[in-house]
Amino acid sequence: MINQVNSPEPTELAKSLEAFTQAAGQSPGSEPNPWKPTPRVPFNWPPHPISHDYHVLASDWSGQTEVTVYGEKLQVQTAHTAQGWFGRVERLWNEARGETEDHMLRSIALGTEPFFQRMFAISATLGLEKRFDGRIKDLAALDLLKLLYCKDRDVANEARIEIEKNASSHLYTPALIAILRDQIHPTRRSAQWCVLDMFEDLPSFTRDQEQESDAICAIKELMWMSGDDYARTIYKAGVVLGGHICTEEAAEALIEVIDAPSRVGRRSAMHAVFHLVEWMPGKKDEVVRALELAAKNDSEPVLRWFAQAMAEDISEGNLEHVTEPLFPEEQ
Repeated sequence: MINQVNSPEPTELAKSLEAFTQAAGQSPGSEPNPWKPTPRVPFNWPPHPISHDYHVLASDWSGQTEVTVYGEKLQVQTAHTAQGWFGRVERLWNEARGETEDHMLRSIALGTEPFFQRMFAISATLGLEKRFDGRIKDLAALDLLKLLYCKDRDVANEARIEIEKNASSHLYTPALIAILRDQIHPTRRSAQWCVLDMFEDLPSFTRDQEQESDAICAIKELMWMSGDDYARTIYKAGVVLGGHICTEEAAEALIEVIDAPSRVGRRSAMHAVFHLVEWMPGKKDEVVRALELAAKNDSEPVLRWFAQAMAEDISEGNLEHVTEPLFPEEQ
């Protein structure tokens, strides 16, 4: 849980995060366009202890040596049996086996690579001079928010989980809304995806109607002008408005995005209104009219086709809808 005594005010936290994103956007080599995130790779640690497969006994762990990895000396317990050399770094919960002691030590070093790369990614995001050597759940609120921007998307996901645990405190909400409006930080798309994932349960995060309206407006703004759909963030934004929030205000925002300047925003809205009608059937006629208008007037031929197809699926009450089309550069 959050230490409420030492926690900053929500508005102060949001300002501190905006200073972080501004600095990242102005750093040497930064680009105005967002970085395209790679898919999330779950961090499964500790790895399977190989000594269990060879029935190494507790009494077999009688040796001691060390191995240096990225300049750090790691103490290694060793066991030499008829099945070979075994080593384990207890501090990292990592084991390896080799035909020789040297082979085992090389395997130990190689096996720690995912751990070190994760820690380096955290250090880089937080601006630490030394390797991060703690637990994400113990970090301060601002550092958790910063980690939503981590290039390692599994790190960002773990930070998201920790933030979500404290949704009802409303501490993070202004900063999360600011992330949706971020147009500067290079890795903003994956951070925005994390926020949208949390905002699937928006009432848990907002203290009042005014804050809920601000969040809906920020989602609409994200869809309205986005030039890309990296990490499927804009697609998710539509789903959050039409398939999760599902209020009159969210519905109005989503339908308006069908005519947005952003073609990825329009595509997202054309898809998401299908789910909006599932939850708010009273919106059916309004949604169909908006789609039929887009089918005539959208500047993208593929979106004219998509709008018409979605209008027909909704009008006919189909349980499934046509597949969302891709733009040429996405194929």
